Amino acid sequence: MATGTNKDRRFGELPLPQTTAATAAMRRLTGLLLSMEHAHPTVEAMLAQFADWERELAGAAPPDSTPRIEPGGTDSQRVYLGHAFDIGAYNPCFPEYRFEVLGAEKASGTVTFPLVYEGPPAVVHGGFLAVFFDCVTQHQNCAAALSGRTRSLTVTYRKPTPIQTELRFDIVRSEIDRAVTSTARLLLGEEVLCTGEINAMALRPERLAGFRFGKRRVDSS
Repeated sequence: MATGTNKDRRFGELPLPQTTAATAAMRRLTGLLLSMEHAHPTVEAMLAQFADWERELAGAAPPDSTPRIEPGGTDSQRVYLGHAFDIGAYNPCFPEYRFEVLGAEKASGTVTFPLVYEGPPAVVHGGFLAVFFDCVTQHQNCAAALSGRTRSLTVTYRKPTPIQTELRFDIVRSEIDRAVTSTARLLLGEEVLCTGEINAMALRPERLAGFRFGKRRVDSS
């Protein structure tokens, strides 16, 4: 998502290309750290750098960590990044996925859960599957320009979901009485691993808080 469109920007500012590149690197590094069986001198070197990096970035970050939402937003608050599309591209705490079909009624794509999402041995932690379903269904809702807060999300676990394996997902979506209902599936081949039933409010983007985000400040450096 380093190169987004004006449509993407309706729900918040786009992440910096630096942010998306750093996110991918942090996700890979975390997977390597979790794989280490013994202490390694490179990790000691990393720890020595972390304190310096944190101090330098803290000096450049806005003093107020609340998002800048208009009206009333101030330059002392942080910029709000759009959470409608591809959150995992810029935030390593969210799964990264790709849509191949993205329509108002049906959608499908692929996802691979790396080591950082492991729960039981070689299996995705169930909580991350709930996050994944919420992400992809709201992505579809926002693309259809009718979205809102998630009211309920029910995950049914049928089979263990493997990490480090390309999986398919599909979604069937409907809009009824100011509500959006989505049924999502995660599959390995033709085998259904788990399903998600999501109910969300049906609101136009301009009625969402994220639509009133404050614009990114001009870089004065």
